[in-house]
Amino acid sequence: MGEKKNSAVLQTAGLLMIAMIASRVLGYFRDSIIYFKFGQNNLTDAYNAAFSIPDFLYMVLVGGALSAAFIPVFSSYIARDDEAEGWKIASIVINWVMLLLGICVFFGYIFTPQLVNILVPGFTEATKVLTVSLTRIMFIQVIFICLAGISTGILNSYRHFTSPALGSVLYNLGIIVVGLLFATPIEVMWPGHGIAGFSIGVVVGAIIYFAVQVPALYKVGMQYEFSLDWRHPGVKRLLALMLPILISLSASQINLFVNQYLASGLAEGMVAALRSGQRLMQVPISIFGISIAMAFFPTMTAYVAQGKMEEFKKSTFTGLRSVIFITVPAAVGIAILREPIIRLIFEFSGGAFTASNTTVTAQIVLFYSISIVAYAAIHVLARAFYSLQDTRTPVMAAVFSIVVNIVLNLYLVRIMQQNGLALAYSIAGLYNMVVLIILLRRKIGRIGLKALIKSFVQVTVASLAMAIVVVAFAAILGATIGVESKIGQILQVGIAIAAGAGVFGVITLAMKMEEADVVMDIFKRRLRRGKKTVEVEEE
Repeated sequence: MGEKKNSAVLQTAGLLMIAMIASRVLGYFRDSIIYFKFGQNNLTDAYNAAFSIPDFLYMVLVGGALSAAFIPVFSSYIARDDEAEGWKIASIVINWVMLLLGICVFFGYIFTPQLVNILVPGFTEATKVLTVSLTRIMFIQVIFICLAGISTGILNSYRHFTSPALGSVLYNLGIIVVGLLFATPIEVMWPGHGIAGFSIGVVVGAIIYFAVQVPALYKVGMQYEFSLDWRHPGVKRLLALMLPILISLSASQINLFVNQYLASGLAEGMVAALRSGQRLMQVPISIFGISIAMAFFPTMTAYVAQGKMEEFKKSTFTGLRSVIFITVPAAVGIAILREPIIRLIFEFSGGAFTASNTTVTAQIVLFYSISIVAYAAIHVLARAFYSLQDTRTPVMAAVFSIVVNIVLNLYLVRIMQQNGLALAYSIAGLYNMVVLIILLRRKIGRIGLKALIKSFVQVTVASLAMAIVVVAFAAILGATIGVESKIGQILQVGIAIAAGAGVFGVITLAMKMEEADVVMDIFKRRLRRGKKTVEVEEE
């Protein structure tokens, strides 16, 4: 039984990793087009700032708390062959989300200028006007992206992953295609507003994202009814699960607002630069940290339910060590290759994103990379507490870390400008991780810290050896083939990463690290069983 569970975990992790990689690649392609066309300046500052309010609504209502709570509740009804009640809960959730969202969008649309003044007071008046226009356009997409988020939760409960995955691809393609079609005509009619084409693209992309999932919803037997019965036992259970996560997410979003508020008073383009830097930092966290945490979560929960606490500890820290094993070298690699990577993604001949933009963003990435390991580990640690039916502890730890972040932001921005904001974010993440480890040890007893520290030291040694190879290859390739062309940039980054990964893999396998075997199994199973997995999921 244990071997079957482990196989399922590794298979799920591999699938999620591939989905995350595809999403990130398309997201960066989208961003590279936007920065090529408009550069890193007040236009992209406005575009990124315009996302903040709609993003807040999505994360609070659907993207974070609801998605984390809905799947377990809905799935429990499906597992008990009580689909009618499950669909009733889904209907109630949809109705309440749409009602609350409608109210928020209505008032948000009316008071957009005031909200923009609060969130980005340092923008020039012209940039504020543009931000208001873009925000009002993007409010529309929240309705469809929220519907898509709920649909994804329903389909995942039925082990159907294809439509949501296709929807995320089409979402990005919609932004790119529509953005390119509308940007130039809008620029001609309203000079300086051409970037609004990509805001329209966001709306179209969100509509497609939801629409592509509708046939799959009918296929699994969708049953909708109009009901606002919040007293339903399933809805009450969902709300109980949601509340602590909602508090944590709201606090986290407030922290992002504070970052944006402070960045708006810096030089033009810093809001965009910080967002670009954080997106690059999030790549290994999303692909590996979240994927592994999500894959181990059901197993951890099952062990707690069965009272198998030793197995729970082992599963938790296997997941944690696996995350550390991947994200330490990823953080080192990003820190070393930060400038070549950013140049490759955003800097094109004839484009508006310049070499000076690359330098500024690369400095931000350096400070963000310090906490990649911490933020990836937090996903595993938080789910360990969730498995123990303790949502209060990780939420309180997150809230305190956000307070630390804000205090450091206010201090460091004065002496380090945008780099200070990135450093504050990293220090807060490290603080959060350490607090969660200490509190988990207090809750469940000895948790194998010595083994964890030993693993971290081994991975660090291997990563330092990898760093030497990466630096050497990047320097040699840069000098011999040059980095003026995209081919040269691709070769420099690609070969340096491949050489570094090879060295890291050889060293960790020679050390006979358990994590190396776990991670290798994830990728082997994904490659070997990819086709079979999709067939099983769609049954």
